Amino acid sequence: MNPWSGRLRAVALCRCRGVISQTMPNVDLTELQGAVEWVSDNVADSEAFVCRQTGRIYWISDDGSLEPEERPVDVDDPEKYAPVPDKYELDIGVRLVYEFTETHLPGQYDTIRSVFRRKSAYRRFKAILVERNLLERWYDFSEEQSQAVLVDWCESEGFTAEPRDRSTA
Repeated sequence: MNPWSGRLRAVALCRCRGVISQTMPNVDLTELQGAVEWVSDNVADSEAFVCRQTGRIYWISDDGSLEPEERPVDVDDPEKYAPVPDKYELDIGVRLVYEFTETHLPGQYDTIRSVFRRKSAYRRFKAILVERNLLERWYDFSEEQSQAVLVDWCESEGFTAEPRDRSTA
């Protein structure tokens, strides 16, 4: 995907609405991470969308967890709302495990690959990390890499990712 396509689309949308501006809406990176997890892990048919004009994230589920008056009527319009991808679409699942393994568990790549061919792979992977006192390092690595991928996604969609100020969180 061309990283400029989202920026150009955002500029074009602003021009179509009569506003000549290259300002990209801010998206709360922490909330976006939560939306990606929710879309990825929720068993109900869950979706999330980012408003291209404001950067606001709308969380939508078939179980009615979003009040009907809060759901934009045109949320399915890709010119106005960007669907939040799941972590599989973003390729931030097992790929990160393998990257971490190459760097922090030299010589264990084949072992970790075999772990991920069976059920309960993440539980087993974390047990290996605990044995080697690497669990916190894994969490830091995973968080950092996931944020980088989400920042790239935001830019490709015409948004600016803004980390939440922890003092106000």
